[in-house]
Amino acid sequence: MALSVKKAALWRREIVNRPGTFAESLKPFSKAGVNLQVVMGYTTPQGTSGAGAVEVLPISDAKAEQAAKEAGLHQAKEVHCVVAVGSDRAGIAYDMANAIGAAGINLHFAMCQAVENKFHAVLGFDSEADADKAVGLLSKI
Repeated sequence: MALSVKKAALWRREIVNRPGTFAESLKPFSKAGVNLQVVMGYTTPQGTSGAGAVEVLPISDAKAEQAAKEAGLHQAKEVHCVVAVGSDRAGIAYDMANAIGAAGINLHFAMCQAVENKFHAVLGFDSEADADKAVGLLSKI
């Protein structure tokens, strides 16, 4: 199975790193019955006053957008994401990273995982042009 590759908007919210803030950020999605494909929560490097962030995708319809706004999330205009899904195999993450690097494209972030023989990656880029170029490159893998 070839990779299915498409662009997706990342939505994010900065949070205070304390118990319950991650759950608070996800509650509107749960109440609205919105099924998110990717949910990330993390703290920023130490020394920055206990801050963190919640990031989700996709926000693909009005119901999801309303839940995102209720949760205090906004579309992250500073990062442009590509989602790749397909059959897992040894070396697929390397092949993707190598194709992107060989094309001179810098990654903002990469999150890759395999579950039950299915590979799923979310890659972030600094510009829409880089994301567009990456879609073309990754579609050939």
